[in-house]
Amino acid sequence: MEPMRTLLGQERGRRLPIDGRLLTAGVLTGAAVGAWAGRRTRAMVGRDPGTGTRLIDWERARGIAINMNRASALTMPERSRLDAEYRGLVARCVPIVELYAGSTLPEAAERTFVFDRVDWINANLEAFKTLFAPLEALRDDLETGRTVASQLWGGVNQAVLSAELGLLLGYLARRVLGQYDLALLGREPVTAGKLYYVEPNIRAVERALALPADEFRMWLALHETTHAFEFEAHPWVREHFNGLLGRYMEFLREDAEQLKGGMRGVRVFVERARNRDGREGSWIEALMSPEQRELFNAMQATMCMVEGYSNHVMNAVGRDLLPSYDAIARKFEQRQRQRTVSEQLFARLTGLNVKMEQYRLGEAFIDRVFAERGHDHVRRIWTGAEQLPTMAEIRDPALWLARMDAMDADRVAIAAPV
Repeated sequence: MEPMRTLLGQERGRRLPIDGRLLTAGVLTGAAVGAWAGRRTRAMVGRDPGTGTRLIDWERARGIAINMNRASALTMPERSRLDAEYRGLVARCVPIVELYAGSTLPEAAERTFVFDRVDWINANLEAFKTLFAPLEALRDDLETGRTVASQLWGGVNQAVLSAELGLLLGYLARRVLGQYDLALLGREPVTAGKLYYVEPNIRAVERALALPADEFRMWLALHETTHAFEFEAHPWVREHFNGLLGRYMEFLREDAEQLKGGMRGVRVFVERARNRDGREGSWIEALMSPEQRELFNAMQATMCMVEGYSNHVMNAVGRDLLPSYDAIARKFEQRQRQRTVSEQLFARLTGLNVKMEQYRLGEAFIDRVFAERGHDHVRRIWTGAEQLPTMAEIRDPALWLARMDAMDADRVAIAAPV
């Protein structure tokens, strides 16, 4: 994947791709959201002796999320009509994005689908299962463990994590407007990504903000089509992010092993927080080891570019394409600033506020490079992982520009005759 950014902030909190920071919040600090949810969560997670000591009761998580969103179902005639409508929008966007970005995008229109909220929950729950698979591998250890710590770790986390994931999915199902879904950590052969549009949420926003439906939906299609371009016109991006995500999940597995040690394991995280030495960052980052934080920053930098460039493209072509573009952007910005206290708290506890920052930082970086060097220089970020900026460079684009200049100078020196 907030995407992207000003507009997409929370309204677009989509899953592209599922963010490691959300998983960190769920696995290492699930108790925080459990405490916030309070009585409601405890009522939802009554123990069921048939669930054993699995890390997550996926059916329970799904039931919680669906119960929050049953009233949004689409009829089959609606699905057929809307599939055709959104596929038409994507078909219009593809040549526009290709022309601006300078690369060919594989056919995406036929992989475009309209969703209701339950559809979105089901699709994303499957993705969460894949991402949590390394941690679920601990199930056998937990079931055979005989220590008090291992039993507490298994039981408490199943209850809290199942409810937390259900609440998180149920909440996001009401907020997500569009999503580019590219399977991560999946088995070969790699399948092409899909574009989802959550119609009940799109209708609700159109009504609440009095937006012109045709322009607003084209605006959303531009953003999601650009995401497809980023991953499918440049296959190395998926491979790069997949590698980062796989290593990150292994770190989480190691942390889960630590927690099996009871209070001794908890003290590891307490010490990490104490040893931050005043470094800036989210509360989630405070619980990471230095190696985890380095990997987290690499993932965040990649997502900043994915989200920032998508916003840049949308802004660059949208104003000429859509008469109401500025009005739509202004209304979304105002809506983002008017989030309720509970929404702000939820975003902070789950890590979604970190994702929102990606929109702002990524877009600011792209706009700065574009203003100083032009679009050809911006395109360099899609030529390989070594061209991606670090988080430090995203916050100070001059550092990235200087590194690119140094790389160019080295190439010239190597090519020059001795």
